Amino acid sequence: MYVPETLMAPLQELAREYAKARRERKFRQELEYYLRDYVGRPTPLYFAERLTRELAGPKIYLKREDLLHTGAHKINNAIGQVLLAKRMGKRRIIAETGAGQHGVATATVAAMFGMECVVYMGEVDMARQALNVYRMRLLGAEVRGVDAGQKTLKEAISEAMRDWVTNVRSTHYILGSVLGAHPYPMMVRDFQSVIGREARRQFLAKEKRLPDALVACVGGGSNSIGLFHAFLKDKKVRMIGVEGGGRGIKPGQHAARFQKGGSLGVLQGTRTFVLQDRDGQIMLTHSVSAGLDYAAVGPEHSYLRDLKRIEYSFATDSEALAAFQFCSRAEGIIPALESAHAIAYVMKNARQFGKRSAIIINLSGRGDKDVTQVAELLKL
Repeated sequence: MYVPETLMAPLQELAREYAKARRERKFRQELEYYLRDYVGRPTPLYFAERLTRELAGPKIYLKREDLLHTGAHKINNAIGQVLLAKRMGKRRIIAETGAGQHGVATATVAAMFGMECVVYMGEVDMARQALNVYRMRLLGAEVRGVDAGQKTLKEAISEAMRDWVTNVRSTHYILGSVLGAHPYPMMVRDFQSVIGREARRQFLAKEKRLPDALVACVGGGSNSIGLFHAFLKDKKVRMIGVEGGGRGIKPGQHAARFQKGGSLGVLQGTRTFVLQDRDGQIMLTHSVSAGLDYAAVGPEHSYLRDLKRIEYSFATDSEALAAFQFCSRAEGIIPALESAHAIAYVMKNARQFGKRSAIIINLSGRGDKDVTQVAELLKL
């Protein structure tokens, strides 16, 4: 917990409350009810026949988190945390968002439970994710633009933390990824681990064995750790996290924390790998995908990377845009730009897996939110 002293007490309260809730059958049943009847779980594990044939590599399965209510995996965590907020008597919800999907998910659950909601979003991200800004406002949330720094996710998190410090007695901060101070990385991982538990059961039912590899994009890392967590003890299952390679691995041009420029540091409440210079100053980042455009990665990812349990690679903007189009045309599924990075990795490395292999790509969200941005970039 690398936070101001004013946040230590609420974080400790949250840790205690979560420790109690996760052991209670009633809480688990309530969470399962909303995930099933409101969110739309379980999501399908879909055999992508045309992707498989076109790439001439492994059998490719897509875990269809894009089919969830609000269009991405973010709702899994938002539901869990709003139930905790209700237990703790909090009536005001705040959140940060980059791609807008977490903001939409938070605005959705706040509306469902009749809570006040404020979402912080960098002005650059508001421009490239205008559809999600409108969705949040339609759901009753106040979207506050942040014009400091790069005007993206890092600055949105900073503003949300300032708000929480000021209003901590009445407010719960629904942090959207496996970032921040304890218990957030653990808590968000647990709420997202439903992805991997489902995928494991579904793959065993279809193939009568475990997959050879799992591939998922990594921004903060919630969708990827959600998929990977259920397979961590299965040593023969490769796990590959794909970061935002931006315009290439050059200072200020990417958001790949495990590549050049990344080192151990502290940012916004957690100690993990951060893109920083030799003096510890946070470097500029860039990704075509707003959800991957962040200078730090979840601390559990850093731990598992040091253990060599998970491999980390990257896909560039141009590779992700190519994958965005390829998946749309080959499968009739428009992926989020974040998820397109995972597809891009498989497109680039399909032959290394071999035709007898079978892999799961986590399709963490749908691409409706990105269509206008992609059309402008590609001059469609």
